[in-house]
Amino acid sequence: MTDDIDPDRTERARKLFAGPIAFLKSAPALQHLPAPTVPEIAFAGRSNVGKSSLLNALTNRNGLARTSVTPGRTQELNYFDVGEPLVFRLVDMPGYGFAKAPKDVVRKWRFLVNDYLRGRQVLKRTLVLIDSRHGIKDVDREVLEMLDIAAVSYRLVLTKTDKIKASDLAAVHAATEAEARKHPAAHPEVIATSSEKGMGIAELRTAVLEAVES
Repeated sequence: MTDDIDPDRTERARKLFAGPIAFLKSAPALQHLPAPTVPEIAFAGRSNVGKSSLLNALTNRNGLARTSVTPGRTQELNYFDVGEPLVFRLVDMPGYGFAKAPKDVVRKWRFLVNDYLRGRQVLKRTLVLIDSRHGIKDVDREVLEMLDIAAVSYRLVLTKTDKIKASDLAAVHAATEAEARKHPAAHPEVIATSSEKGMGIAELRTAVLEAVES
């Protein structure tokens, strides 16, 4: 299932993501966040879910998400400005579910992300990325529950869909939508994407703009 497509919004989204997009800053703590003057769309996902690749595909820029991924920055909120004049910001949240991370790093992640999600008035939607090869794991459910409690609107996005068979994708898509329906803050429809093949990217751009304008 997909939303009723608004061709006008789809075209505006295409133009917006083809225009100026720039890395703004990394925020290691709440006091470093930029002023909350424009809508924000956040990206969350397990550390190996393909978040950088999806952000680069979404913005049609090869190295955008990696601009900020240097040692020591992985536990920060990375901000990207979209549009000139500025229309909204993308927020790349640090990956979760890293089994080998020290406990204090995991705790820092939880505090930063929890505080950001609960207190950011301009946050319009969080996109939670799910690896289509593995489906939703318990660590993902913990984050979904965190978003439910924070009353933050979010939407599930399947990644790496080119890596599995069509029949398997249909099954994981249905299972992911079934999970979404259990969560009060989740958008009921799931977007399936492939950064490599470009599948679902135009739909995701439109969904981002729809959230910004809602």
